[in-house]
Amino acid sequence: MEKVTISEFKATCLRLLLNVKKTGHPFLVTRKGEPVALVSPPPPPPKPKAWLGCLKDTVRITGDVISPASDERDWEVLQN
Repeated sequence: MEKVTISEFKATCLRLLLNVKKTGHPFLVTRKGEPVALVSPPPPPPKPKAWLGCLKDTVRITGDVISPASDERDWEVLQN
């Protein structure tokens, strides 16, 4: 693992962070030879669930879904 002194980290912080993002390799920041921080890339974002089929098993059909909900004689639009 690459070690970087704290003064070098301060001077080249943006370049070092971009390098971590690009390569995925972490590095250790040290101060007087003692570890201060470990800089590593974040974990990958979780994959979104597929939206197709996401409501499976959430609905239960309890009656007739084919015939009209009310009698056709009750519909004013069908009256002549």
